[in-house]
Amino acid sequence: MNILLIAIGSLIILAIIAAVIYNRYVKLKNLNEEGFHEIGICLQKRLDLIPGLINVVKGYALHEKETLENVIKLRSQMEIIDKKNIDNIEKIKKIENETEKTLKSIMILQENYPDLKANENFLKLQTQLMQIETEIQRSRRYYNGTARDRNIFVETFPNNFIGKILGFKKSKFLEITDKAEKTPEIKF
Repeated sequence: MNILLIAIGSLIILAIIAAVIYNRYVKLKNLNEEGFHEIGICLQKRLDLIPGLINVVKGYALHEKETLENVIKLRSQMEIIDKKNIDNIEKIKKIENETEKTLKSIMILQENYPDLKANENFLKLQTQLMQIETEIQRSRRYYNGTARDRNIFVETFPNNFIGKILGFKKSKFLEITDKAEKTPEIKF
């Protein structure tokens, strides 16, 4: 009888420990997904700003139609950012790289057109763009912080043992691998 009570008590304690670990994992997973969505929101803001920049520079450049088409394509690709696709970091990097190229092509125009540098709307849009870039950096740091916390949790004992049984997954980091992305050349 004592052995049966000890076994039942042990199982109850293990179930409580597993429930606590599982709940902690769910919290970390949700924080990580929140960080992922924040990156998507910031990238969408940046994409929404580009058509305004294009409208301001329309009179100065002939290739704005191609740039606008690029933005439309990038916007449609932003649909990948939802909870189901959090592991799709590579697509996010690709969208960011394409957006950076688009922005660079717009910003290079100001070098060729001094009137554009003095345009009040263009200057306002540049300021907004700088703010959004700061938000993107902040969102990346937050996401990577939540990914780090989630990965540490998944890899430490006894979480790793229980996590294998419950299907815990590590999160991918949003890393900058492209040298051009590490040192962007957007000039204001």
